[in-house]
Order: sequence, then structure tokens, then C-alpha cells
Amino acid sequence: MTIVETRRRNARLLLVSVAGLLTMQARLPAQAGRGPGGPPPSPKVGAPIDLTGYWVSVVTEDWRYRMVTPAKGDYLSVPINAESKRVADAWDPAKDEAAGEQCKSYGAAGIMRLPERVHVTWQDDNTLRVDIDAGRQTRLFHFGSLTVSGTATWQGDSVAQWDFQLTPPNTMGQPQPGAGPPKSGSLKVTTNHMRAGYLRKNGVPYSDNAVMTEYYDVIRERDGNLWMILTSVVRDPLYLQQPFILSTHFRKQSDGSGWDPTPCSARW
Repeated sequence: MTIVETRRRNARLLLVSVAGLLTMQARLPAQAGRGPGGPPPSPKVGAPIDLTGYWVSVVTEDWRYRMVTPAKGDYLSVPINAESKRVADAWDPAKDEAAGEQCKSYGAAGIMRLPERVHVTWQDDNTLRVDIDAGRQTRLFHFGSLTVSGTATWQGDSVAQWDFQLTPPNTMGQPQPGAGPPKSGSLKVTTNHMRAGYLRKNGVPYSDNAVMTEYYDVIRERDGNLWMILTSVVRDPLYLQQPFILSTHFRKQSDGSGWDPTPCSARW
């Protein structure tokens, strides 16, 4: 066999392997954890990662926007448009307090950037509950369909799903024999029907038409510490020129030490 023929044969084998992996990946979310002929497990039972427990935010970036209230007009790095700038430039915390809207920076699109502790539990087999001590807020992540009703709320309506990942293939690019269902994955959460609020404490707005997509991952360091990495994408046709993307880090705690529920504040 010539060198050219050998390369062609190897290329065909690679294409077949890739096609097989893609087919498996498309089927795995529906099959993960399912017994022969049985129904799929509940989101709680079939979870590829464990998000439950107490987590504390670790502020390693954007300190001046997250640990203190930024000055009016300081909206660097947010892709605002002219209308958003007009609203942010008119920010007045006293007016928010007078209107009873001290929680405008504690809505779903802004709250995960605050210095805080979060407590994640399963409310039931199909609902993750996220309690946040900053502002005494609670978010609910519903797996499956969700019927939206009533008025918009600070935390909106969140639909969740597990994004499963394949068990890493072997060095030949083929699935590991007997690898079974996926061993890892992430949580994807899509939130809408949010009451209009602030992306930052100093009045940078998002509208009630905003939609936020979040991805939650868990990683373990060599020293045993667990980290929850949250990647969020906010899209708002009224106030943003392009999606606003952030990455926020939380470290796992052994217990609820430091848990300190505090009310919403328009000033800090």
C-alpha cells in the first residue's frame, strides 16, 4: 500500500470515528442513566454534577463594580446603547427607595455578581432551589416545560436542562469500552419574564424583555477545593448593543458559616 493510499484509509477511519462520536453525543442526553426499556431518571437522580451546598462568591475581577457601588456614569465594559446610557445617567437611588424598588440590582440578571453566599438545594426531583443571602432572594430552576403566568418578578422564570458531556475517547478517537453513561456535564438555565432591573448597582439597566442564559460548571482543584463557575449571557434588545457575557466564580463551603441574609439596598 502506498503512502497516499494509507493516508486516504486513515482519513476515512477518522471520519467514521468522528461520525460515531457525534451520533452518540446526540443520543446521550436522552439515554443517560436510563435502564433497558425504563424511563429516564429524574433531573435530580440523573444529575451529572452536584451543585448542592453552600457557595461563596470570590471576587477576583470587577472589584470596583461588585464590592462597592460604582459612581454614576461608570458603565465601562457593558455594551450599552444610547437609551441605556440615558437611563443610567439618570440613576437616583433615593427615587428607587421612594418607589420601593431597592431590589432593582438584585434581579436575576444582576444578583449573581454581588458579593454573597448561595445555598443550592433540590426543592423536588425537578426543581433546583438557589437561596441567596444578598437581598434575601430565591431563584427556582425548573426542569422541563414551564407555564409562565402572572406579572414579571425580580427572579423571572427559569427553565433548566443538563448538558451532558461524553466520556473522553481513547487515544484512537474511539469511545472507551464499557464507558457507560456520561460522567460529567453542566447545567444550562434560560431565564425570562424578569422585572426590569439593573445589571450594576449604579443603574445600568436591563428591560423586562431581557433574556439570560447561564451555564453552571463544577471543577475540583488538586487541593480538593470545589469551584462553581457561572458563565452568563444577557441579551436585551432595548438596552444592549450585543450580548453581555460574564464569568463569575464561587467556592464550595463545608457548611453554612457566614450565611447572612440581608435586605435589598439601593445604596450599600
